[in-house]
Amino acid sequence: MADNNTISDLADLKDIASAAPAAPAGEEAPVAVAPAAPPAPLREQELDAQGRAYATGRRKDAVARVWVKPGTGKITINGRDQEVYFARPTLRLIINQPFDITDRTGQYDVVATVKGGGLSGQAGAVKHGISQALSKYEPVLRSTVKAAGFLTRDSRVVERKKYGRAKARRSFQFSKR
Repeated sequence: MADNNTISDLADLKDIASAAPAAPAGEEAPVAVAPAAPPAPLREQELDAQGRAYATGRRKDAVARVWVKPGTGKITINGRDQEVYFARPTLRLIINQPFDITDRTGQYDVVATVKGGGLSGQAGAVKHGISQALSKYEPVLRSTVKAAGFLTRDSRVVERKKYGRAKARRSFQFSKR
């Protein structure tokens, strides 16, 4: 066998491993563990002069500019309350998803301005903006929001109409006679 400090092949490694003192039966060998430090956020909080976090959300043709600040949970879109602007409950559910997944329901006020697209795309854009702004206000929440897939911009858009076609892919009706 080679010197204790050097290992020339796998057989030497096997000899060294068998020569190590074994722990008594029923007890585990002590393992050296470094003290666990609290997980420090890799990013820092990004706030404006009014103490708000700003982000832009996009979905289909809709673009939402979103500001998040601590409050009572009031969501205002284009100067109107969310119940008025998004009358459908499913759209309001989409907007509140980032708060539900991070257990922050009723803790932040949201002010958003939305342009372009339809109501469904606008709701998705506001959700994307809220998720981005929330992760800027509380960087610790970023992993939770990212795992849910809310930070990724949904890139699906309507396919353009092609010439010689009724729609993007649909052909005109075929007539034999």
